[in-house]
Amino acid sequence: MTVALMWEARAVEGRGAELLEWARTQQQRAAAVGGEELVRRETLTAPGDRVLVITWWDAAMDAELPELDDPHAGLVSRPVHRWRFESVEVAPENP
Repeated sequence: MTVALMWEARAVEGRGAELLEWARTQQQRAAAVGGEELVRRETLTAPGDRVLVITWWDAAMDAELPELDDPHAGLVSRPVHRWRFESVEVAPENP
C-alpha cells in the first residue's frame, strides 16, 4: 500500500526561501530515521511564501512514519497543515 503524507506551511512574508531551506533540511533528517520505505518525495512552492512537501511511503495507512516538525513560530505565519492519504489509483504519465 502507498501512503502519501502532505505537509504545508506559509512563511512569514519574505521568508519563503528560508522556510523552503528549513523544510529540505527536515526532509533529509526524517528520511534518515524512517523505518518504512520512502518511495518518493516532492517539494513545491506557491505564491504567498508557501511550501508544500509530499512524501510517498510503502506503508500501511496507520504506520508510524516520520512527519516533518513545525518550524519555529517566527518563521511561519499560521499553523502547519498536515494530511495523510492512501493511494487508490495511479494513472499512466502518457495516456
